[in-house]
Amino acid sequence: MSRITSERFQEIVRETLPFAASFGAEILELEEGRARFRLPFKGDMTRQGGTIAGPIMMAFADMVMYAVVLSRLPDAVASVTSNLTMNFLRRPGQTAMIAEGRMLRLGRRLAFGEVELFSENDPDMVAHATLTYALPGR
Repeated sequence: MSRITSERFQEIVRETLPFAASFGAEILELEEGRARFRLPFKGDMTRQGGTIAGPIMMAFADMVMYAVVLSRLPDAVASVTSNLTMNFLRRPGQTAMIAEGRMLRLGRRLAFGEVELFSENDPDMVAHATLTYALPGR
């Protein structure tokens, strides 16, 4: 059971991160310490060569990790990304993306986790991110 509902997370995103809300990401699962999202494909997400742009994948991974943090600490709305490392493993298809995030370590001041990104209906990972979030006020 999650400490934050999908509806509450979407409300926080709409109120505090309207640019992220415009992505149209769908929450597939949100439970304590884990999240799974789907990002519908849009033609304006691509860069030269037709691949999904890296900054889109990075923003998607960041959004998923934010949900993971709030799934453990629902009052940590002011938490911020302090580090994001992304490894692009293979070219994603021109299809929706699936991101699976999980908390690896939750400390007093920092949260550390990972997000795996996949093209929908493809078991091979296209990118892997590790993220650290600063937890102000804890």
